Amino acid sequence: METTGAWRSLAWLLGIWGLTRTVLLLFVFKVYVFPGPDVTSDVSVIYQGWYEVLRTGTFPLDDVTWQYPPAAALAILSPGLLFHLDYTSAFFVLAFTADLTALLLLLYAGLRPGKTLRGAWVWLVGVPLLGPTVYARYDVMVTAVAVAALLAGSRHPRAMGVLTAFGAMLKVWPVLLLVGARKRGVWGAAAVTAAVLSVVFAVAMPGAFAFLTFQRDRGTEVESLGSLVFHVARQFGWDGQVLLNYGSVEFLGPYVGAVSTAALGLTGIAFGWLLLWRLMATRFLAHTPADAAFVGVLMFTATSRVISPQYMVWLVGLAAVCLCFRGSRMKLPVVLVLAAAFVTVLEFPVWFAHVVASDALGVTLLFVRNGLLVLATVLAARELWRSTVTRTPVPALPAQATRTKETSLPS
Repeated sequence: METTGAWRSLAWLLGIWGLTRTVLLLFVFKVYVFPGPDVTSDVSVIYQGWYEVLRTGTFPLDDVTWQYPPAAALAILSPGLLFHLDYTSAFFVLAFTADLTALLLLLYAGLRPGKTLRGAWVWLVGVPLLGPTVYARYDVMVTAVAVAALLAGSRHPRAMGVLTAFGAMLKVWPVLLLVGARKRGVWGAAAVTAAVLSVVFAVAMPGAFAFLTFQRDRGTEVESLGSLVFHVARQFGWDGQVLLNYGSVEFLGPYVGAVSTAALGLTGIAFGWLLLWRLMATRFLAHTPADAAFVGVLMFTATSRVISPQYMVWLVGLAAVCLCFRGSRMKLPVVLVLAAAFVTVLEFPVWFAHVVASDALGVTLLFVRNGLLVLATVLAARELWRSTVTRTPVPALPAQATRTKETSLPS
């Protein structure tokens, strides 16, 4: 009966995945127009512009919107492999392929002993909640790498290290997957891979690490937690501006620097909490690395001075991995992240004009979305601490279960 139920669930899952992803493809290929600004312009204008520069053997050093580690060049150049398609179409196909890869990894893991298909369902539901933005950014590719790294961790620690380092060289945040890693093989493989990739890119392409200096003068992005200060302040005459700056729509003007500094301070506090947790944790279970990575990325997303919609793809991917494990306590935070994903598609792109205008609808959406993220962060951190640090005795097996186990042993 369990096998029949599992196959029926699998059939439903694959059917719904195919339907929802077809809808996403129809939107990005503009068979149907999604409400709000065109989310595909990043691919057709920005990414394709970078592609033309990168294919000459150098990074776009004159473009301050290039704010990514060197391996991001591989993601931007990858549509060129599908030479029979134009750049934009090829990118969408590759994003779709990354989505499918993440699903297959979650399905493979979910069908193994001690795992569950709940993680695959989280990915199935979470991605379309974010709308076509998922296929119009390369973050889904990075997330697929992160999902593979976490799922490989328990059985193949060196593979996890290699994949984590590669993911971090694509977009930095996957370095947080190491927060809950205990095996030396993970750290060693990650360090060696990062060093090798850094040397290769530094030698092969000029300006591989110029991105490190491109964010110094950023403002506070209009969707971030700190932006709520200025959304409210605009109602009382704050005379700053909302401008496209460093590739995103940001607040610029009085006190923006102070709020951005405060955001960096919160990120520092988050890092301190993670370090304290790592020093205090005494119990590491199979799901602990995934839970810790989820908490770490939640913390750094919620406190960042930029919360772009595609950041939610990272959280959905890590949430899915958490719920692959039967023992994970992250169910409520995962539900909150899925709710935040739905509100995210409403604030961008559907009603982004209201966000930029700081009107009642826009501010309400941001308070709800960012509130959900903060609440998910606090609850997830509390659950991680309780399950790994709080010194509660492990309950003994019931006497009946003990006798059953003893009688099942070979004589």
